[in-house]
Amino acid sequence: MALDYKIIGERIRNARVANNLTQENLAERLDVSVAFVSRIECGTTRVNLTRLSEICSILNIDEGLILNGVSTDSKNYLSDEFSALLKNCPKETQKLIYDVAKLIVNDSNKKM
Repeated sequence: MALDYKIIGERIRNARVANNLTQENLAERLDVSVAFVSRIECGTTRVNLTRLSEICSILNIDEGLILNGVSTDSKNYLSDEFSALLKNCPKETQKLIYDVAKLIVNDSNKKM
């Protein structure tokens, strides 16, 4: 799966605005230029995982939310992705996936 840096940049921008920070504030805390922050938010510059982690720490946001739009802490984590995946499968395959998932869940519950 290729990363869409434009979407990642939009999520970073939304998180920055939600935290009442300007690009200047974020740039200062990251020790980078305002232009660099702008390019990240526009999706024209790729952000590496180390920098992404720094940004997420400053913005107090989960990396998963920035990368795929869903926080791993969310009750709906990957729900849409599973739904979309299952919609494209024949009913027999859906049943197989369900049975395998049920086995995995039951096994992990036994270990707890």
